[in-house]
Amino acid sequence: MTVNSIGNSSVHSSDYCVKSGVITGEYIIMIMHSRGIFIIEGKNYFAEPGDIILFDGSCERNYSADGEPFVFDWVSFSPDGSSDLPELADIPKSKIIRFCDADFLSSITENLVKEFYSLYARRGKMIDFLLRMMFIKISETVSPVSQSVHDNSDIHYSVLNELRDKIYRNPQLKWNVDSMAAEVNMSRSYFQHIYRETFGISCISDVIGSKIEKAKELLSGTDCTVAQVAAMCGYDNEEHFMRQFKKNVGITPTTYRKKLIS
Repeated sequence: MTVNSIGNSSVHSSDYCVKSGVITGEYIIMIMHSRGIFIIEGKNYFAEPGDIILFDGSCERNYSADGEPFVFDWVSFSPDGSSDLPELADIPKSKIIRFCDADFLSSITENLVKEFYSLYARRGKMIDFLLRMMFIKISETVSPVSQSVHDNSDIHYSVLNELRDKIYRNPQLKWNVDSMAAEVNMSRSYFQHIYRETFGISCISDVIGSKIEKAKELLSGTDCTVAQVAAMCGYDNEEHFMRQFKKNVGITPTTYRKKLIS
């Protein structure tokens, strides 16, 4: 396994665009921290924060920002043989995958960056170990449902994607199953089923995810108090917000902000 280049939380401008041909033998995995647009086989696919995409050496790489700074982790690497990191075989290639714990993967890429630029004698073994951990974690959670995320052939994809985009742009609204089902003119039970089938996550979990992502943005980019952040993300109760944030991120909002400053 040869790592060619690597980056953690790389930030690019809102007009960032990459158009490259096939790079035979080179893989690249991207972990999104912002929205992005990927063109795969001539179709547009919209990635959200937390989504993952793995390109192998058989597909052109065309992607761009979606009207905001383009932020992602990435590792470019070349497998040395067919037996190198067999977990790669279990991960769909050139497909956007919704992953439930992108922060965990980001912590791995952060450590990969440190090892990549270190002078330790065993850096190669550490890099292989960390990559194996990353791919095992991804392959464990990939299912046929999540492999079909953003499949434009689904007759419901367009309206559901519009709804999902609206949810992520307006996390402060009081989204519930009934209101979301009404938005797309579906029954409550059918909407819940088709939403999970399309995006690999329940509609309520996705709403919570949108609120947590907005909270992270506010905690890192403003001086708003935790109570203000909670209100701006649609929470009536600060304590509820703090519990939900810790459950999803692993630390409290205050600790999250302190870690960003330190």
